[in-house]
Amino acid sequence: MDISVVVPLYNEEESLPELAAWIERVMKENGFSYEILFINDGSTDRSLEVIKRLASANPAIHAVSFSRNYGKSPALNTGFERAKGDVVITMDADLQDSPDEIPELYRMITEEDYDLVSGWKKKRYDPLSKTIPTKLFNATARKVSGIKNLHDFNCGLKAYRRDVIKHIEVYGDMHRYIPYLAKNAGYKKIGEKVVHHQARKYGTTKFGLDRFVNGYLDLGTLWFQSKFGIKPMHLFGLLGSLMFLIGFIAVFVVLLLKVIAMCSDTYNFWVTKSVYFYLSLAFMVLGVQFFCTGLIGELITRNSAERNNYLIAEEF
Repeated sequence: MDISVVVPLYNEEESLPELAAWIERVMKENGFSYEILFINDGSTDRSLEVIKRLASANPAIHAVSFSRNYGKSPALNTGFERAKGDVVITMDADLQDSPDEIPELYRMITEEDYDLVSGWKKKRYDPLSKTIPTKLFNATARKVSGIKNLHDFNCGLKAYRRDVIKHIEVYGDMHRYIPYLAKNAGYKKIGEKVVHHQARKYGTTKFGLDRFVNGYLDLGTLWFQSKFGIKPMHLFGLLGSLMFLIGFIAVFVVLLLKVIAMCSDTYNFWVTKSVYFYLSLAFMVLGVQFFCTGLIGELITRNSAERNNYLIAEEF
C-alpha cells in the first residue's frame, strides 16, 4: 500500500464528508493505493455516525473510536500502530490542511529519501492571539531540539516513512514534538514543505491557550529524556555534588570565622547567627537529595524493559 492517511478528530461531523471525498479524489487522480484511518477521539456530536456511513461507501476508510476524549497524541499513536502504508500522512479533520499537498509530500519521502516532512503554514489564517505565541513556541523548539530548518513543529500536516512511526511513541501532548521524537530515535533527515493553510470552514478550534504552557513543559521533558533519559545520575549526581561542595565550603567558612572569634578578645561570634551556617545546611541537604534522586533514577532505568532497546540502522 502506498499511503495511509491518519486523521485524528473531535467533533468534526460537518467537515468529514468533504474531507473524505477530497482525499479520495487526490488518491484516484494520482493512482495511489491508500487507506484513510479516522481516529474518533470521543466525539460527542454525530462524527462516528458520519464515519460509519463513509466507511460503508468506501472500503479504504477505517476507523477507531475512543470511549472518551483522550487527546490528539493518543489518537495519532493509535493511528500509527494501525497504519499499513509505505508513507504515512497525518492531517487535521477541520479542512485547514489541504489533501492536495499529499502527492508532493509522498514524492519527498520516496524520491528525496526524507524520514519525515513537516508542513509549514507560512501564511496563516489564525488570529494574532494564536500566531504570535506560535512563533515564540517554534523558536524555542528549534533552539532546544536542534532542528533548525523547521518553522512549524505543530503543523498537523506531516509525512513519514513507515519505519519512523513504528519506532516512536506519541503520548501525553507530545504530538507537538514528533520531529524531535523522530530525531531522538535516530531519524535525522527531516524536511519541510510550505503548505496551503485554509481558514476553518466549520465549527470552532478545540485547543485553548493552555496548550502553550503545556507545550513548554513537554519540551523540557523531551530535552531531559534526550540528554539524560538513560543516565539520570549524570545530571542529578553532578548537581548534588556541586551543592554538597558549596555546603562544605560554607561549613569551612563558619569554622574559620569561629576560630577567628575564639582567638579574638573583641569579636564575639555565634555560629547560628551566621548566614554561612544556614547555607551549609541547605546546600548539603539539597546535595544529598539530588544525589539520591539520581541514584533512584539509575535504579529505575536499570530495571526498565526499554533500557537496551536501541534502533539498529544496519547489520551485516
